[in-house]
Amino acid sequence: MPRLSPYRRLFRLPGTRAFTAGNLIARLPMGMFSVSAVVMIAGSRGSYALAGAVTATGLAATALVAPWIARLVDRYGQARVALPATVIAVLGSLSLLLCVRYDAPDWTLFASYAATATTPNTGGMSRARWAHLLAGDPEALHTANSFEQAADELCFMLGPVLAAFLCGTLFPEAGTLAGAVLLLTGMALFTSRRATEPPVRAPIPGRAPLRAPGIPPLLAVCLAMGGVFGATEVVTLAYADAQGRQAVAGAVLALQAAGSCAAGLRYGAVKPTGPAAARLPWCVAAMAALLTLPLLAAALTGSLLLLAAALLVAGMATAPTMVTTMTLVQERTPEGRLNEGMTLAVTGLLGGIACGSATGGWAVEHLSPTAGYVVPVTAAAVALTLSLALSAQSSSNRFTKTLTHH
Repeated sequence: MPRLSPYRRLFRLPGTRAFTAGNLIARLPMGMFSVSAVVMIAGSRGSYALAGAVTATGLAATALVAPWIARLVDRYGQARVALPATVIAVLGSLSLLLCVRYDAPDWTLFASYAATATTPNTGGMSRARWAHLLAGDPEALHTANSFEQAADELCFMLGPVLAAFLCGTLFPEAGTLAGAVLLLTGMALFTSRRATEPPVRAPIPGRAPLRAPGIPPLLAVCLAMGGVFGATEVVTLAYADAQGRQAVAGAVLALQAAGSCAAGLRYGAVKPTGPAAARLPWCVAAMAALLTLPLLAAALTGSLLLLAAALLVAGMATAPTMVTTMTLVQERTPEGRLNEGMTLAVTGLLGGIACGSATGGWAVEHLSPTAGYVVPVTAAAVALTLSLALSAQSSSNRFTKTLTHH
């Protein structure tokens, strides 16, 4: 069990419990919307292809719009931008619900779901608050980042389960409706906690994060890691379906998120050693090594139960890797642009998830579900190569600075 005292110290700070509660409520729907949309559209229109195309359009729109929303947040403040942007996203979700309900033309589904791309990066805004409150205390900030990553995993573990339950038990639109209510309620609570909001700097100092030294190669690592996540999800769904156990596929994937959540909390209770750039290759190497376990379980045993256990163990490398990555993003993002920098990292992950999903789907269809598990292992190997190059570059830069100083 993780040592809880570092987390107790975090939440003794005034206002942190309130903004965290709002943040968690607003973040839970992030794991609900995609599943809810697929169930709602496929159930009404009888086409998973249409449902997948609509959600893919929303993902692409988010990749384009999210950094722009984050830049506005940095420039004008969380309360002034995040709440109106959330209202637009909620209206997009409600529009999608009504278009499906009343059999509107297909193009209206794409337009409605694309409007949800204005949803702010809630996790990024929360991390920005911690960075503001814990400035000068890297150990406490490491604990806060670990907590935030564990919260991400928890929400993405519970969200799909809640969405599937609501859509199946009540009515097909229930998941989307509940997600919209939770998002708006949580964001209203989060943005109302003004005392912990980072101050706005106008004009924003420094260059754009995308042009900041060290950020582009870090985004390449995020892209490769996103490939791991996207491929693992699609291949696991296909593997369970091939065994006639599609109903338990969500629970199997939830175990992977549970392993990551537990590891994230444990990682946050341990004092980090060495710079984040040096730790990242070790974290990614652990991820690559552990991802061979689902491949071996699928290839050698064919047991879904053993595959679930392998995914639980493999997930334990996810949170430490993501925490270290986000720490590097925070270190390398120019002052006053933290929301934009972290949103770019999330955009990289989303792009990787899309590529990983497509590649994993191709492998499943043209090879086999078991062979599909080679895709996340390969993506992790690419991430490891990129992180080693990033670490070497950071070491070289530190050495150059030391020589210059002397």
